[in-house]
Amino acid sequence: MQVHYQLEGPLPKFKKAVITIGTFDGVHLGHRQIIAQLKNEAARIGGESVIISFYPHPRSVIAKVPGEIKLLATPNEKIELLATAGIDHLVIIPFDQTFANQSAEAYITDFLVKNFQPHTMIIGYDHKFGKNRTGNFELLQQYATQLGFIVKEIPEHLYNEVIISSTKIRHALLNADIATANQLLGYPYFFEGTIVKGNQVGRTIGYPTANLSIASSEKLIPGNGVYAVTAQIKNANPQTIYKGMMNIGFRPTIEGTVRVIEVNLFEFDADIYGEILQVSVHHFLRSEQKFAGLEALKEQLAKDKNSAIKALE
Repeated sequence: MQVHYQLEGPLPKFKKAVITIGTFDGVHLGHRQIIAQLKNEAARIGGESVIISFYPHPRSVIAKVPGEIKLLATPNEKIELLATAGIDHLVIIPFDQTFANQSAEAYITDFLVKNFQPHTMIIGYDHKFGKNRTGNFELLQQYATQLGFIVKEIPEHLYNEVIISSTKIRHALLNADIATANQLLGYPYFFEGTIVKGNQVGRTIGYPTANLSIASSEKLIPGNGVYAVTAQIKNANPQTIYKGMMNIGFRPTIEGTVRVIEVNLFEFDADIYGEILQVSVHHFLRSEQKFAGLEALKEQLAKDKNSAIKALE
């Protein structure tokens, strides 16, 4: 898959480009049905599949009430996920007020047609674009006749499924419902961070942890609790996947005041400060709770480890 970060460069001349447009945040199972439709159409006409996506997330730019949009996948993670899906080209367009304020007609002629010369566009029935979101499927059909491209519609039920799934995944993750999130994603939710020094309390009771400083402040982090996870050190050679357990929360037993993410890797003992750890979250084990002291916490961690091992089998 070729990745293009801007329109200048210039973009290559695509071969019978079959394009679709969207954020594709998380590249979940609903997205993959659209991707399958895109690839099938490109294969049928001997063309190339092209996904046009945006960064930052359009909602963070045009929302009437600006709010922080938490991402299911950072741009780099989205690239990894789409590469495994077998797309020919991914174009990531910088989204800003200037882009958002172009007319729907200019969006079609000066953005889509000028840069992509599409053979076919596959668009959701409710896809809106251009200033004040005045552009729609019907307008694309009008221009298709004039400018010589084909517009195909993503079925209503599938388009709605994509939107609903994204909302459900975010809600599930924030409420520590990993089972629902992973089912809708089609893979274990993952994130990465740099390993930093903590207060090393875990080491004193036999459960040393890798404390993570999350690489992207935009990345959605699951709700507080204890989880069964697998993890790998990025850029390590060879790549080894470790089993472990993770705590997200404030560590009430030691009167913590800052939310932390700490991972205990099983059968692992090495100094990896400064390394980047990618964590895949498989199962929710229990809510965070306050114990009478470190000895009681140690006893619970032994139970958590057994639960994590069983859950990961």
